[in-house]
Amino acid sequence: MFSRTENFSQYIKLYPVVSIIIAINIIIHLVSLVPYLGNFIFIYGAGANYLISDGQWWRFITPMFLHAGFVHLLFNMFSLFLFGPELEKLTGKVRFLTLYFMAGLFGTVATFVLQDANYVHVGASGAIYGILGAFGGLVYYARNKLPQLSQIIVPIIIISIVMTFLTPNINITAHLTGLAVGFLIGLVFFKPKGKANVNWKNRKR
Repeated sequence: MFSRTENFSQYIKLYPVVSIIIAINIIIHLVSLVPYLGNFIFIYGAGANYLISDGQWWRFITPMFLHAGFVHLLFNMFSLFLFGPELEKLTGKVRFLTLYFMAGLFGTVATFVLQDANYVHVGASGAIYGILGAFGGLVYYARNKLPQLSQIIVPIIIISIVMTFLTPNINITAHLTGLAVGFLIGLVFFKPKGKANVNWKNRKR
């Protein structure tokens, strides 16, 4: 399910939303490496709670596209590259985009509400954890019909939560909030009733 065998052009064609999000993050990171311009991007884009309090509401969104270094970007984009396609395929483009942004947005909002005024953060981790949470919602309904999915997803979620607490300089609030929001949205998307819901029962793996 999470092994990617597509070539570059196939990947972009099959998973356009994931591809666009990855491209935007990479482009912004490359631009942020440009002297002066990079400082400007972080000064006006980072999720600084005290500046959000002053009315700079765009900072609820912009941190999702900024990363504190190449390793941070690589980890998040690789996770999106690996887990995003299957969810985009299962839910559709609009629902995937909605879930991604809602998980990221609520992660930033929770950070603003629960962290102190001087707290500053960047990264797409809240949205990435939302993807894992959505798969958790699918497992909730399909754990008996798709046991292999449960065996893969549950350990990944557990390890991700553990690493959240063990890794320094991590926005724990955004991670856990994104995971919870993704799970709740996943429960709605994958509820096995009604024509509007994803037909995961007949899906071939």
